[in-house]
Amino acid sequence: MLRGLLIIVPIYLAVLLVLKGMKSLSGLVKPFALLLPDWFPGEGALSLLLVMMICALVGAVVRTRTGRVARERLEKTFFERIPGYALFRGLTQQVAGQGRENVWKPALAEIEESLVPAFIIEKLDDGRYTVFVPSIPTPFAGTVYVLEDKRVHPVEVPFTQALQVISRWGSGAKELVAAMEIKAS
Repeated sequence: MLRGLLIIVPIYLAVLLVLKGMKSLSGLVKPFALLLPDWFPGEGALSLLLVMMICALVGAVVRTRTGRVARERLEKTFFERIPGYALFRGLTQQVAGQGRENVWKPALAEIEESLVPAFIIEKLDDGRYTVFVPSIPTPFAGTVYVLEDKRVHPVEVPFTQALQVISRWGSGAKELVAAMEIKAS
């Protein structure tokens, strides 16, 4: 369900954004649409074409060095101030396999006398880790801990596999423990 949600929600929002863009541009293309035959949905087609051209242009600009700098600045200035944006972006990148290796690394954390599935958020300068321990079965809610490195055990499994263990009420945790034990030996 989570994978589907991470795919469907961005598609749904993108379609809404395209439709809104088409509506905004309909006045601009209306004179050109009048030149087309009546049976052809000229206003809608030209609006869609213009939106797609704008998207292609923005995509090409963002691939340049200046465009990347501008995108990063825009992200830091506006989008990262939106609560949950960085979390959602990071999770989406991890599920898509595009995330940085050092972000949201699956681990098993020692909490009290137990091992719990967790994600390493960052390693502190003094060697400790900031870890996020998600609530079962919802990986978007949980608790953040700062733990000594000896209490955090990174596991060599894909992010999506660790996410599945959490969303399945712990089913599959034996693979996480096995991945931890292999690394320990």
